[in-house]
Amino acid sequence: MDESFPTQAAEVDTAQYRTLLNVSEAIAAHRDLQALFRDLAQRLPAVAPFDFIGLVLHDPEHNLMKVHVLETAAARPHRTGLDGLELPIEESATGWVWAHQQPLIIPSLAGETRFSKGMTALRGIGVQSVCLLPLTTAMRRLGAMGFGSLERQAFGDKDLALLDQVAKQVAVAVDNVLNFSSATVSQRALVRERDRLNLLLEINHAVNATLDLKQLLTAIATSLRRVMPHERTALLLYEPDHEQFRLHALNFDLTKGFLSEGELTPVDGSPAGIALRSRKPFYYAKADLQGFRSDVADRLLAEGIQSAYCFPLLSHNHVLGVLTISSLTEKTFEADDITLLGEAAKQIAIAVENALNYGYVLKARQELARERDRLQLLLETNNAVASHLEVRDLFESITASIRRVLKADVISLTILDPELNQLKLYALDFPGQKGFLEEGTTCTLCGCPATTAITQREPVVLSRQELEQSESTVSQRLVAEGVKSACCVPLLLRDRTLGALNVGSLQERAFTQGDAQMLSEVAKQIALAVANSLAYQEIATLKDKLAKEKLYLEEEIQTGYNFEEIVGDSQALKRVLNQVRTVAATDSTVLILGETGSGKELVARALHNLSDRRERTFVKLNCAAIPTGLLESELFGHEKGAFTGAIATKIGRFELADRGTLFLDEVGEIPLELQVKLLRVLQEQEFERLGSTRTIRVNVRVISATNRDLEQLVENREFRSDLYYRLNVFPVTVPPLRERAEDIPALVRHFAQKFALRMKKRIETIPAEAMKALQQYGWPGNVRELENFIERAVILTQGPDLSVPIAELKRTQNHTNQSATVTLEQAEREHILKALSDAGWVIGGSSGAAARLGMKRTTLQSKMQKLGISRQS
Repeated sequence: MDESFPTQAAEVDTAQYRTLLNVSEAIAAHRDLQALFRDLAQRLPAVAPFDFIGLVLHDPEHNLMKVHVLETAAARPHRTGLDGLELPIEESATGWVWAHQQPLIIPSLAGETRFSKGMTALRGIGVQSVCLLPLTTAMRRLGAMGFGSLERQAFGDKDLALLDQVAKQVAVAVDNVLNFSSATVSQRALVRERDRLNLLLEINHAVNATLDLKQLLTAIATSLRRVMPHERTALLLYEPDHEQFRLHALNFDLTKGFLSEGELTPVDGSPAGIALRSRKPFYYAKADLQGFRSDVADRLLAEGIQSAYCFPLLSHNHVLGVLTISSLTEKTFEADDITLLGEAAKQIAIAVENALNYGYVLKARQELARERDRLQLLLETNNAVASHLEVRDLFESITASIRRVLKADVISLTILDPELNQLKLYALDFPGQKGFLEEGTTCTLCGCPATTAITQREPVVLSRQELEQSESTVSQRLVAEGVKSACCVPLLLRDRTLGALNVGSLQERAFTQGDAQMLSEVAKQIALAVANSLAYQEIATLKDKLAKEKLYLEEEIQTGYNFEEIVGDSQALKRVLNQVRTVAATDSTVLILGETGSGKELVARALHNLSDRRERTFVKLNCAAIPTGLLESELFGHEKGAFTGAIATKIGRFELADRGTLFLDEVGEIPLELQVKLLRVLQEQEFERLGSTRTIRVNVRVISATNRDLEQLVENREFRSDLYYRLNVFPVTVPPLRERAEDIPALVRHFAQKFALRMKKRIETIPAEAMKALQQYGWPGNVRELENFIERAVILTQGPDLSVPIAELKRTQNHTNQSATVTLEQAEREHILKALSDAGWVIGGSSGAAARLGMKRTTLQSKMQKLGISRQS
């Protein structure tokens, strides 16, 4: 018998006991199963031939075996892949060991067919044989402990005995660790439940403490961060009318300003929209956010959001909005977090609904109060309009009422001048002003804050930024006064825009669109008062203008002429005056004929002064001095806007001469198209102004005058025959001065004294030679030429004797004779011959000689016959 055998056995036993002692030390040193088995994998290979050591625990909840730990021996490379593997009890070796509470050695996995689950995975990592032992304590069956080898038949009975001892110690350690973990989990659960209850209690207190959503969200976010660290909390309320979210409250530790409270964002294309539509919580990470491809997602990325959870706020099956909890770091939310947030969301939903209902009630009260204030303001404005005819007084009486309803520090009334395209600051009420604004200030329509309101005929609310960016002087003055917001409403009356009613405030965003609408109601009543005032002013202005025109005309008559100045004693003149006396007492139309300067206007004035109309106005109009296009307006007047340039209503000469006399000088120059209307006035004594359909009746005596041959004009169809007959009821022909030369001495003395008095000279005598020359001169310009000549003589006179420039008179006489000869005998003939030659002796047609000369074909033929013009000649 070999004596060394006991010694070897003793050494083996010693090593095994030492190993068991090491196992006990490892168990005592570790509370973590992973670390324990890693330590065992290093200690046990010295006494047992294994390459892998593993822990498989029974999962009572699912009744299966689960690989918890798999470690390799220290000398072997680390391999993974089996941790967490779940195995059914009936089909796995570890399940058999746990169920039967017996160890199991499988010497070769290659031929193993009993256990279908798990063998393939073991063979996949190279295991050839295994030794499995139950892990059981006095209290419960925990699972199985397994050893695997890369060699076949690696485990024998001796190994089994040792490993069984190890398994018993490990079972106690695993049970302790599981108990400790369970206690830790329970403690954590208790702490978490305590935190959850505290959180819900704090949320409940916050819900009961305030109806302000901003304050509520701040309190909730503070509580949530203690339990669930995050950076940002947002409350988005759903507005179904717009299919949008409104960012009603934000609670950010920091923000880059990409999102702001009160902002509207679309529901679709946003994570919150998914939570709203599905009515379920929705989690998203940064990668998910990048996949949305929407403006909202881009802005969330710009804010630095890495992960977030969106919780729908539901109350009575109605979606109110979404609560969003987001973080600037990538993190996942645990199931308990989601449950906790869900419960918080329910509380918040109740608070939101309460706040919204309170807001609705408060809004209804405010609207009711606003409607009461609006009606009170309109009533006070209506009373003010009824009791104040002056716009300025009306304005002063309603400013206090406006201030009671609106936050207005400055109130103004601007009136539009459409002719100048300007706005005038008509009235201003600004108690605290610095002096930059004052009544009477004007600005162009395009340079005033109220421009948009006036041009678009809609109220306009202006912000501080809009006022500061405006380049208008008025806006700059408002900013200098400290005005930070304004509201302008147009003064509208049917299709007219009269100006604007404006209010301003030293506070930002002081006015809303509702304020603008209320102010528009006030502006309607003010517009009526302004229109009445402007109409009254226009009437007063027209009356004043009419009175001034009448006074001017009367003064012109009195100062320009002395109706006793018809100087002369010739028989020809006496015949004219006898005719004047005869017809003056009647209202018949008189036609005064005579050469230029013969005194036709004096005769007309004499007719007026001798008539029953002498106390009324004598109105004159030189028809040749008025452009053809304006003659109708001058005669009959026009309405405002009747034609381009008609900026005001104008009274015509017929209206001005009502109950008086109208003298139409150069009546032969009236165009044919106007003669019809003139004939109607003469016959019916009625007409319409240009641009008006209202018929005006007048009582006017018409005296007309001309130096042209009206009969010839009628024959040439240049003057209407019916008008001629109507004017020629009583013709008076004023003789030319050359036909009453005996009146020249009296006229010379009259004019000499008249101008001498004006020039402060004394003229006592007129040389006989000069008087003789004056009587011998033909005076083609008649009395007017004589008057001008005597005025020139008085200017030249230095002493008591009138210095008459006789030589000048002779030169004029010779030039006149020559001119007359040329004019009568040659000039007209040569002119006609040239026109005939240019036209190839064609008289009619658009290119004929008559058209070139501007006369009718029959008139040209008559002149050719008179002058003896023919092609043969």
